[in-house]
Amino acid sequence: MGCYDCCMRCLGGVPYCSLVATLLCFSGIALFCGCGHQALTETERLIETYFARNLQDYITLAYIIQYFQYVIYGLASFFFLYCIALLAEGFYTTSAAKQTFGEFRSTMCGRCLSSSFIVMTYLLAVLWLLVFAFSALPVYFFYNMDATCSTIDVLTETPASINQLCVDARQYGLLPWNAVPGKACGMTLSNICKTREYQMTYNLYVAAFTGAGITLLALLTYTVSSTYNFAVLRYLGRKGIGPRC
Repeated sequence: MGCYDCCMRCLGGVPYCSLVATLLCFSGIALFCGCGHQALTETERLIETYFARNLQDYITLAYIIQYFQYVIYGLASFFFLYCIALLAEGFYTTSAAKQTFGEFRSTMCGRCLSSSFIVMTYLLAVLWLLVFAFSALPVYFFYNMDATCSTIDVLTETPASINQLCVDARQYGLLPWNAVPGKACGMTLSNICKTREYQMTYNLYVAAFTGAGITLLALLTYTVSSTYNFAVLRYLGRKGIGPRC
């Protein structure tokens, strides 16, 4: 067998769908975990600087942020290992097995393992859909804040109207109702929106939201490719046809 035929045989056994999904999952999780972790740190700094003067007003929020940061560490480790396992399962269920051993065989254990990955990935995609929706909440908060600041910049000639435009962190559950000041209004709010900390935090949350969406797409791709592979293993394996996803 020549070098070209050998290369074609190797390339023919690559699970391209699983490979693309793995790359998407790695990039999505990196965005979500890295940007989300830093965005939480910057959020605590913004709340401490502009919305709360007393430590007791935001101590609960600080503990919640710290808890979510630990969760992010766990998510990063879990998805790294799980994506590698899914990629390995994709290689297992491709025609590389047939090309290597001469006949395509799938054991009962292999089919059981493939079906387990399908169920786990499907459940994980459903759970991650909730994470994706949850990650939109801080983006919504900062979007409203940015829109209010834009309105203030337009109405700079009417100070009375400007002072009535506020963003209240207590309304979003970030602070208790007795927190002081708890909100920012008028030019104070406009100055906050112009700070580097605010702009960076907003962009980080948008990046984390994008990363969550990419991860969801990767999980859906895994689910589709794994389901296809399992179907071929189950129904076409005896004919020597190997899946390629």
